[in-house]
Amino acid sequence: MDKRKFIIHTDGGARGNPGPAAIGVVIEEAGGGLRKEYGEYIGETTNNEAEYQAVIFALKKLKQLIGKKAAKEAKVEVCVDSELLERQLGGRYKIMGRKLQELFLEIWNLRVDFGEVVFKHLLRDKNKEADKLVNAALDKELNKLI
Repeated sequence: MDKRKFIIHTDGGARGNPGPAAIGVVIEEAGGGLRKEYGEYIGETTNNEAEYQAVIFALKKLKQLIGKKAAKEAKVEVCVDSELLERQLGGRYKIMGRKLQELFLEIWNLRVDFGEVVFKHLLRDKNKEADKLVNAALDKELNKLI
């Protein structure tokens, strides 16, 4: 049996840096089947921290959706529009800030739950769905304050 492959698009954003922030995640099984979308407000943080938190959310959610056993066999492609995030997770850039180091370590540990996890950088216009979920979550939260 072929390994199940999942393509995840993630995005995180903050209005202001730091500022009110949200994450957007689209999880799809290659070839059809599973497709889920999530947009969540995450409070005040930086853009980079929101990007990391989106990946953490996505990996945890996928494992929850397919189960521990299936996750161990799954191939996961995480698509991000943050070149910094992709290069840090790929080991090409150092991670200087303590908070990002902690988030990196959480992602590193989550990767072990899956058969294979690769990170792919996309241009922003190829990540529109996840970006749209971020902005919708931010708009919803910020409109509560008006």
